[in-house]
Amino acid sequence: MNHYFLKIIFCFLLLFSAFNLSAQDNYEIQIYGAPTIEKNKTMFELHSNYTFDGRKDTVNDVLPTNHVFHETLEITHGFTDYFEIGFYLFNSIGNNGRTAFVGSHIRPRICVPKKWNLPIGLSLSAEYGLQKREFSEDDQTLEIRPIIDKEFKKLYLSFNPAFDKSLHGLNQKTGFEFSPAFKINYKVSKKISPGFEYFAGIGPLNNLFPTDQQQHQLFITLDVNFSDAWEFNCGYGMGFTPSTDKSIFKIILGRRI
Repeated sequence: MNHYFLKIIFCFLLLFSAFNLSAQDNYEIQIYGAPTIEKNKTMFELHSNYTFDGRKDTVNDVLPTNHVFHETLEITHGFTDYFEIGFYLFNSIGNNGRTAFVGSHIRPRICVPKKWNLPIGLSLSAEYGLQKREFSEDDQTLEIRPIIDKEFKKLYLSFNPAFDKSLHGLNQKTGFEFSPAFKINYKVSKKISPGFEYFAGIGPLNNLFPTDQQQHQLFITLDVNFSDAWEFNCGYGMGFTPSTDKSIFKIILGRRI
C-alpha cells in the first residue's frame, strides 16, 4: 500500500464521517491515541469495569447496569505502519440473567504516517458491532471515530469526536449521534501519568437530545507504562445526568507482542 493509496483511503473516510453525523457504552471505556499498532505487532487488551451505581430497571428491554461486571477482550494487529484491525469480544457478569456473551465488534483504523510531518497526530476508525438486544437498544451498530492527539512535553491531549449509528434496533431511524470523548494527562515520571477522561453522548448535531437524555461522564485516571510491551490504565468515573451510570471503576491491561 503506497502513500498515494493511503491518502485516497483517508480522505474517503474523512469525507464519509463529515456527511454522517449513543454514547460509548461501558464495555470498552477508552480514548484512543492517534498512532496505530506497529507493523507485525499484536496488542492484547483486557478491559474490565464494575458499575457501583447504575441503572436499576429494565428500560426498552435492556437489562439494568447496576452492580454488573463487564469484561472485554480486544485484539489489535498492525498490518502496516499506518493500518490496523481490532477485534472485540464483549462479556457481562451479573445476577438475574446478566451473565452472558454480549457480542463482538471489528474495527479497521488508518493513521497519517509520521513522514507527513503534521503538527498533530491524526487517525480514523470505522467500527461495526453486533450485540444481543437484551444488552443494547440496537443489535447492529456503526461508529466512525476521528482521533486527534498532541503531546506538549509532559502534557498529552487526545480528542475522539465519534459518530454512532444504529443499523438495526430501536434507534435505527435516529441517524448518526455525536459522542465526543477527550483525554488529558500529565507525565509526572517516565512511567506514570495521572489525568482525566471525559465521555459524552449528546445526540444528532442537528437535533440534540434534551439534557436529561444526554450522557456525560468524567473519569479520574492513571496511565502506567511498565515497558514498551505492557500498558495499564485505570480510572474512577462519575456520571452527571439521569441517563448516565453514576459510579464506575475501570481497568485496562494491555500486552504488545
